[in-house]
Amino acid sequence: MTENRKTNGQFAPGKSGNPKGRKKGSRNSSTVLAQGLFDGEADAIIRKAIELAKAGDPVALRLCVERLLPPRKDRPVELELPDIGKASDLTAVISAITKAVGEGEITPAEGSALSGMLETQRRTIETGELAERLEAIETRLESSK
Repeated sequence: MTENRKTNGQFAPGKSGNPKGRKKGSRNSSTVLAQGLFDGEADAIIRKAIELAKAGDPVALRLCVERLLPPRKDRPVELELPDIGKASDLTAVISAITKAVGEGEITPAEGSALSGMLETQRRTIETGELAERLEAIETRLESSK
């Protein structure tokens, strides 16, 4: 057992005190038992939940709706934005996004996501512009030698 441990007594990476451990894919016995009980009654339970929901039970209603309509994920954002060719163009684009959020065309979360994408684009543009400037400086230095 000591060959699995480091000198400070901790287990070495990839080694443990229980090398066999639980078999892959095995399930907890209480989960298996609960699943077995549920399997025979699933139809009746679902019907009862639907009846309760129809009767106005808010918990049953929420349960049924959550199963029928999963939580909404991102949606495509249709927003007319100015073209971006250089870093200075981003001011107009950010203004357009802020206006769209203010007017309710897009949600604040969507506006924030778009702004994050624009920040990445700004860094990319600035990196390209800096690389061009550095190359021009290096060319001038080489030609002056």
